[in-house]
Amino acid sequence: MKPWSTPFRGRLEEHVFESAVLRGNPLGDPSDRPLWVYLPPAYDTEPGRRFPSIYLIQGMTGQVDMWRNRSAFRPTVPELIDELFGGAGAAPPTIIVFVDCWTSYGGSQFIDSPGTGRYGSYLNDEVIDWVDAGYRTVAEPAHRGISGKSSGGYGAMINSLHRPDRFGGLATHAGDALFEVCYQADFAPAARALRNDFGGSFERWLTDFRSRPAFSKAADEVLINTYAMAACYSADPDGAIQLPFDPATGELIPATWARWLAWDPVRVARTESGVAALRGLRAIYIDAGTRDEYHLDLGAEAFRQACLAAGSVTPFFELFDARHGAIEYRYPIALRYLAERLS
Repeated sequence: MKPWSTPFRGRLEEHVFESAVLRGNPLGDPSDRPLWVYLPPAYDTEPGRRFPSIYLIQGMTGQVDMWRNRSAFRPTVPELIDELFGGAGAAPPTIIVFVDCWTSYGGSQFIDSPGTGRYGSYLNDEVIDWVDAGYRTVAEPAHRGISGKSSGGYGAMINSLHRPDRFGGLATHAGDALFEVCYQADFAPAARALRNDFGGSFERWLTDFRSRPAFSKAADEVLINTYAMAACYSADPDGAIQLPFDPATGELIPATWARWLAWDPVRVARTESGVAALRGLRAIYIDAGTRDEYHLDLGAEAFRQACLAAGSVTPFFELFDARHGAIEYRYPIALRYLAERLS
């Protein structure tokens, strides 16, 4: 193993994108966002050529600079990507765009919400046009893909389903899907934690959470995830966040829970518009670990079945021996798959 990074074969350009649609967002989060663009070696050696592009998005709590985080004995994600496009047996050269959609609740699910901001519009209507204008992309949906893990995998699925005018291929690594399996199990633990320590109030917990090191209490993970998802899926037009369960008992509130389910990619994939979007894709990649703590392997299988029922291109599908974390080594597999089909 290399003990530290080595010079890239390609280039990683770092920008700050000044977003109009994120100005004045409900959480007061920055509207100027870091945006990274990886250019494969062929971008410089073949100046007359245009390239497909893939948008790489992150899981819950992800911020762009976290892509450089190094785990013991493992390369970083940018290093994996540079090896994929610049090493032996290189994949078809592709532009990779690293997009930041972090919020102070941890994430945006890459959709528009009055509870967090217009992050779907930011990705689809601002960033893509800016990249196509500034780089030699093939500026057509058939040559543009989106890929991510966990909430990023969710973003890849839901944006491909809702914006087929933008994407021709998707890759999801353990993406949030089949909501009754991946989210509902958290509602009872969340209700209990709120009752025991915070008087049943998410707002009281959030104030406490921000006053100390994050995740220093056992219930922090389940509470931040549940609250962030409610902000994305069930915020009212005025930004008020509606929970899908009674915080005193954990009992489902059917009308609010239905609002969540309307965002479930498995269910969206079964709608008329979802079926049409899936049939238009050139590439669908789905994987997950068989020991995923959030049971996202089950959601992966449900989404695969929905794709097949829609008559889509046959998805690449694999369940592998892993949990939810430390699966960054899967990213190059999906990126190669997309690059070969979007070129």
